[in-house]
Order: sequence, then structure tokens, then C-alpha cells
Amino acid sequence: MSAAPFQRPELQPPGGEKRVMLHSCCAPCSGEVIEAMVASGLELEIYFYNPNIHPREEYELRKVENIRFAEEHGIPFTDADYDTDNWFARVKGLEWAPERGERCTACFDMRFERTALHAFEKGFNVITSCLGISRWKDMNQINGAGERAAARWPGMSYWTHNWRKGGGAERMIEISKREEFYAQQYCGCVFSLRDTNKWRLANGRPKVVIGQDYYRREEPTPEICREEPA
Repeated sequence: MSAAPFQRPELQPPGGEKRVMLHSCCAPCSGEVIEAMVASGLELEIYFYNPNIHPREEYELRKVENIRFAEEHGIPFTDADYDTDNWFARVKGLEWAPERGERCTACFDMRFERTALHAFEKGFNVITSCLGISRWKDMNQINGAGERAAARWPGMSYWTHNWRKGGGAERMIEISKREEFYAQQYCGCVFSLRDTNKWRLANGRPKVVIGQDYYRREEPTPEICREEPA
């Protein structure tokens, strides 16, 4: 006897809002978040603002995959500025901070502040991000940055929904395999790439090769957003 088909629960953004501005970092992390929102009949737009991603080749790979998936669902996509100079200025002095430390907080703050500004200009009262679906991220750190950014604008909320729960993390992988997304091997910034390569070499693994790894339908799941051993 086959199992009953999965039925998504209806999502309830803060304040009963039906319009959500989604900050997206990449296609694999946003795939499940997007499909869950669409299934609940929410109106969303994607804001791609990630000046932390290094090098530019990696940035373009992640962005193009995200645009492809957004277009499949007919979702508006804003490609924001790649203002790396401002990002480096924001994290100056934190170059050797550990992953999930002060540098990551500053990075999230910067990206969410711009997301909140864009949402305000477009008339959205709710913002959220797919960053928290990755098990390599500190959800409390991400939610704190989101709430600080939303508090800058009257009537705006950051939606702290836990996208990992209810099988969300597993569906993220299923969607990534179905779509054969590009599978990044480090968080994104030059410092996470540095630390990932250091860990890889210490563990007998080759350095990251940009543009090499993709999810495949019938192959084992590749690591995603790996910064360092958990």
C-alpha cells in the first residue's frame, strides 16, 4: 500500500500578510522555501543581494541558477548590486573571525538591511531569508539580523519560520537533485573559501574547484555550504 502523498501545511506569515520579500543566497537553499510559499498561495519576490560571494565566477553561478528556478515559477527576481568594496569595508577587522562569529553577523546585517530597504520601497511588510535552511548556519544568528533589519522600517516584520522542520531540509535536497542545481562547497566569502580549503588539505582532500559540483538525480548528495567541520 503506497504512502499518502505529502501535503504541505498552510504557511502563516506574520500579521496574516500574503506578500513576502525573500532574500535568497542560492538556488539549493531557496528551492524548498519558494515551493512552500507558492503552495500556500503567497505572493513573493526574490531579492538576490550577496556581495560576500567570492570570486565573481562563483557569484554568477549561484545567481544564474537562482534566476532559472525563479523563472520556472514565474517569480519576480531582483539582481542587486555586487558591491564587494562595501562588503569588505563592513567586515574589516573580522577577517580571522570564526564561521558563525562576528564576521557572519556583520555580513547578515548588511544583506538584510538592504533587503528590508528594498521591501519597504516595494510596499512589502514581511521579509525573510532562505539562509536558515542550511544546517551549517546558526538560525538564531540569522533571525537576529533579520529582526534588526526589519525594525528599521515601520510595520515591517522578519519572518522567523524554521524552514528545516517538517521535512524541509530533506525536501531542499530532493528539489536540488530534481533540478540538478549547482552545489557550492563553501559558504561564499573569500574567508570561508580560505578556511574550507585549509580544512580540506588538512583532511587529505583537494581544494574547492569553482563550477565543478552539481546535484545529480541518481548520485549521492554532495556537501553544501560547507565552511568547516561541524
